[in-house]
Amino acid sequence: MLETLTNVTSANRNDATGFDNMRLGDLPARAATHWGDRPAVYFGTDHVETHREFSANVDRVAKGLMALGVTSGNHVGLWMTNRPEWLHLMYAVSKVGGCLVPLNTRYRSADMAYTVVNAQCSHLITIDKSGPIDYRSLFAEVRGEIEAAGHLQDTVFMGQQLDGTTSWDQLMAGGTDVSDAELAARAEAVDPDQLMMLAYTSGTTGHPKGVMHTHRPLRNIRERTMLLGHTKNDIHLNYLPLFHIYSLSEIAVMSTINGSAQVLFEAFDGDDALDAMESYGATVMHGFDSHWADLLAAQDRRERDTSSLRVGSLAAGMKSSIPTARRSQEVFCPTISGFGMSESWAFICCSHPTDSVEQRTEASGYPMDGVEVEIRDPETGKVLPANTEGVLFVRNFTVTQGYWANPEATAETIDADGWLDTGDLASLRPDGHVVLIGRFKDMLKVGGENMSPAEVEGYLLAMPGVAEVAVVAYPDDRLSEVPVAYVVRTKDAGAGEVPLVSEDDLINPLRGKIASYKIPRAVLFVDELPMTPSGKIRKVELRARALEDLA
Repeated sequence: MLETLTNVTSANRNDATGFDNMRLGDLPARAATHWGDRPAVYFGTDHVETHREFSANVDRVAKGLMALGVTSGNHVGLWMTNRPEWLHLMYAVSKVGGCLVPLNTRYRSADMAYTVVNAQCSHLITIDKSGPIDYRSLFAEVRGEIEAAGHLQDTVFMGQQLDGTTSWDQLMAGGTDVSDAELAARAEAVDPDQLMMLAYTSGTTGHPKGVMHTHRPLRNIRERTMLLGHTKNDIHLNYLPLFHIYSLSEIAVMSTINGSAQVLFEAFDGDDALDAMESYGATVMHGFDSHWADLLAAQDRRERDTSSLRVGSLAAGMKSSIPTARRSQEVFCPTISGFGMSESWAFICCSHPTDSVEQRTEASGYPMDGVEVEIRDPETGKVLPANTEGVLFVRNFTVTQGYWANPEATAETIDADGWLDTGDLASLRPDGHVVLIGRFKDMLKVGGENMSPAEVEGYLLAMPGVAEVAVVAYPDDRLSEVPVAYVVRTKDAGAGEVPLVSEDDLINPLRGKIASYKIPRAVLFVDELPMTPSGKIRKVELRARALEDLA
């Protein structure tokens, strides 16, 4: 049979809590009503908020945003590491009718400036520094460029601010002049179909693109919390970055939907995570195979009591992830697998805790309610039968509305019938589970971060002495894959005023300008790049060559 797998019930049903029309900003007050005195967020050694306190803090931040001038439809950029205020802002921006723009904290000056300008952010909220990263200085480098674009009205700094910006304390103080009735009126006016979030993701064509999402995916999250049996009794470890849809959806929002608690970490460290698991009696852990590999290594170094763990999420299916997924079942707890991406939402395919170990570790989940899946031939577009590799297409109510201000990219990715081309190579098993094989398109996945070769190629091509560039993936034990660059120098390189560029000449200017995971781990100089008859670079050949060149 043709493998068009559909798991659709009634797309328009309303459950008792009206989740079809729920808005993100509604969730904290709902949690406060049902589980007010139960813990919602732990952070650090002495910070804990109950769901009632959390909801009150969201309202205070929302009032501050209103006083700052955030109006319905404004885009608010959020560039900060994991902390409770990130969570307050996520709900508060939505509650006042704004659209959240989470910025990758690994962005550096050029990445950040492009995203803030492209998203037309009216406000940017950030921190002064975190560890060795000085976000304040990075912003200062490109402040003129951002403000010249004409969209940014104000920037809020948590910590030491820059002249002409607003401090976090000033934001909060301003909200005291906004009444409960004014906030309630603003929240009631929010339409579930208006933009809730622009999630920026890298593609194959250069700069990141803003993936548009409304409030509708909340229904999908609630259905998954029921599928996985999450309740008010659960305690999630949240060391995944909140700017990722994985952490935002599967931990931050999910725990508010079901009244559970999350232990929030500013950054991931395997030993710290396991110590907290033991101390708090955590029941749920999450992560890509790279996170679980670090957790396994930390447990090998020093054994902890894992008896509190009930279930975990580990996106599996690719052959490289199977050994880690298998061992995680033995050392920690059963894990469920899944598939998702910024354009489709997280875990639109998800296995069940009662599925076999083989299904949960060697496949990438079963389609959730309302999700349609097809595997198509990349050349003909024909739907392929079971156990045949092809390009994964999905259709669902959670699929993005498109790319912000980029109708061309939208048309290339989503067809007229609403099918999303994921760009992933996959197959469908006879049991209905999806198996993710890898990327069909050129995009890399570096430790869970999407990385566009074209973006980095653009930076390298702008440097003196560079004629041609191709960035391809190279296997990495910890990060799955990392970028390496093949470079053809200009014919006059090394003569006259044009330098004979070296690896350091190309790599060093990128440091502090773009995220570290985008920087090539090696630069390999060649006389020419392999080309197809139509003039396209044969990256498949370069990936195979890199295995030999860097052996």
